[in-house]
Amino acid sequence: MLRTQLYADAHHLFLHDLVLDACRRNAPKTALVDTSCGRRLTFAEYGDTVESVARSLIATGVKPGDVVAIFLANSWEFCAAFHATQLAGAIPTLLNPTYREREVRYQLENSGAVLLITDGGNIEGINLGGLPNLRRVYTTRQHAAGAEPFAKLLNPVTAVYPKPDQSSEQTLAALPYSSGTTGLPKGVMLSHYNLVANVYQLLGPNATALNSADHILCCLPLYHIYGLNVILNPALILGATLVLVPRFNLQAMTKLLIDEAVTMMPLVPPAINALCQAAEAGQFPRDHKVLWVKSGAAPLAPELARRFTALTNILVCQGYGMTEASPVTHVGFLEPALYRPDSIGHPLAETDCRVLLQPDIDPADTPDDLTEAPCGVPGELVMRGPQFMLGYWKEPQATAAVLRDGWYWSGDIVTRDGEGFYRVVDRRKEMIKYKGFAIAPAEVEAVLLEHPAVKECGVIGRPDDAAGEIPVAFVALRDGFVENHKLGEELCAFVADRLTHYKQPRQVHFVDSVPKTASGKILRRELRKSIG
Repeated sequence: MLRTQLYADAHHLFLHDLVLDACRRNAPKTALVDTSCGRRLTFAEYGDTVESVARSLIATGVKPGDVVAIFLANSWEFCAAFHATQLAGAIPTLLNPTYREREVRYQLENSGAVLLITDGGNIEGINLGGLPNLRRVYTTRQHAAGAEPFAKLLNPVTAVYPKPDQSSEQTLAALPYSSGTTGLPKGVMLSHYNLVANVYQLLGPNATALNSADHILCCLPLYHIYGLNVILNPALILGATLVLVPRFNLQAMTKLLIDEAVTMMPLVPPAINALCQAAEAGQFPRDHKVLWVKSGAAPLAPELARRFTALTNILVCQGYGMTEASPVTHVGFLEPALYRPDSIGHPLAETDCRVLLQPDIDPADTPDDLTEAPCGVPGELVMRGPQFMLGYWKEPQATAAVLRDGWYWSGDIVTRDGEGFYRVVDRRKEMIKYKGFAIAPAEVEAVLLEHPAVKECGVIGRPDDAAGEIPVAFVALRDGFVENHKLGEELCAFVADRLTHYKQPRQVHFVDSVPKTASGKILRRELRKSIG
């Protein structure tokens, strides 16, 4: 096994302490370049900012164990708010900046957030009233009625940082929300030890090529665990320079590659495809310094990786993981003898994996009860390691369904070859992956069922070259409603008004009834067959 050691011992360490220590060691070096406002922060400035915001949070009454919601696009304010919340002893929960009112209110209420840090434009038209725990709202650049300016948190105040009353293994460092297959998103309880261990797994011997000299261009959203703990935290801890882009923008990114001497980029497959098309059109700079890109969040087609490297001379390293694993469990290699961009690579250090053969696994089974799949034969991937979550927030039954005897049941079907390389071949879960974002069909179906025309419905993902998958809805109408194109558009718009844009169906197929099992579960495979 090539990966046996972490970068360092991850026990008894708190993430914000590691970041602040890096700020002291790399004081004059540029830590963050925020392209949304042109601001550049040195490590010394970033450390001072984090400490100022943390003291102000404490002074406003934020206590250890409180939840602070961060509802921002990629920005220096997002980063500072995240690490300052931890330094104040509180727990950051992260919201997608494209969320609609329904999604925002759900996460704020479910998490019990006492304070919200956002921007005025993000909460325009959103009613934040009636949330029992929410006491204050701060806005960063655009003001909103009833909110206080984020700049107020940068004012000098006196406060004493709390000392943790639990170990790093038990103290929550982040509460991201992950879309589940059964209804609304669930809060994933990640401890400081989980996050630090995963960073140290990524930086350990024979793992990734990240280093302190890197200039990393990040268009991945930081609210997502991929951007947060594969890029932001490792970059700061290493002393690398992170160039933040609010969202993927082809023209802006190709210019930044040269202007910021970028050496590495984290991407998702649709972004890699867009860069391939730019290169074919002669719009990708030839004199770039990018050595490799990391691909994750969705399966990478082998031909796409080969095409990208042929066009740009940039290597592709595919990885695999999930929010529940902080997020990385597997990652590929860049060394020629081990370069397999079609594979998710080998497990990270201290990550145990089993590939279990049975297609229909009883929920009471443990890995020891089941048969390991031979090389090349598909089976469910079951894992354990220091990066796996403590459980789902306020969801003991959901936790017990995926964490059994210390093993996490991924729901993904993989193969493992004779050289130890893993490849994802299918999902037992029903998630739709749109440009790397997970969509729970049940969440979209629940909204569609609120429309007066919908008697029953089912949602599946349809393969799409640009997005990976797009949501498609199958709808049976109530008596008195007639299927037509206009109604289909109305149903798509109905979802778009209530859920973030990427969750809305791109097509509606009207059916007499939605196929189900005897127990009433939607037969999604039958829906997939109907669209080929």
